[in-house]
Amino acid sequence: MLKLILVRHGETQGNKLKRYIGKRTDEPLCPEAGNMLAQLAYPEVQAVYASPMIRCTQTAGILFPGKKLNIIDELAECDFGEFENKNYKELSDDPRYQEWIDSNGTIPFPQGEDIADFRTRCVHAWNKVVNECMESGVGTAACVVHGGTIMAVLSEIYGGDYYDYHCGNGDGYICDVTEEGHISTIKKITEK
Repeated sequence: MLKLILVRHGETQGNKLKRYIGKRTDEPLCPEAGNMLAQLAYPEVQAVYASPMIRCTQTAGILFPGKKLNIIDELAECDFGEFENKNYKELSDDPRYQEWIDSNGTIPFPQGEDIADFRTRCVHAWNKVVNECMESGVGTAACVVHGGTIMAVLSEIYGGDYYDYHCGNGDGYICDVTEEGHISTIKKITEK
């Protein structure tokens, strides 16, 4: 059985301001994020995978120093289109934003990614990582990704609602994965 850890990247300035920071905004971690991440305990891993976004590669370097970083482009966050780098206050007068909220986030972002396509992309990336780990005999691996990526993968593969798997910066889930690529159990990283 494979133990695969899904870790959300550390905090960025956009996260502090509650902005939609997606695939179009490649911002680094906040200066204080490194200290916060360094205080958390993560299991040892044999392999590390990450989104190509700098906030994920920086987080991976802090959490798993010295480990080779395998970049998987499909692990990138959703493209929030015209909502990118804005927060709910800035979007509150935009009727397209209200329409998106009323749909429970199921309609495409204006000039951005369709959530169904995003989920498909994330599951494809998950399968790529799982297959690579299984083929190379890796027993424990980490994926340093985005909150949306974690929510997409777990809701599609483990079940439940997309928003059931929201987690804070530096948090995530430890997943036990069967040889068939199914998740048998999950546990939040911060659970004792």
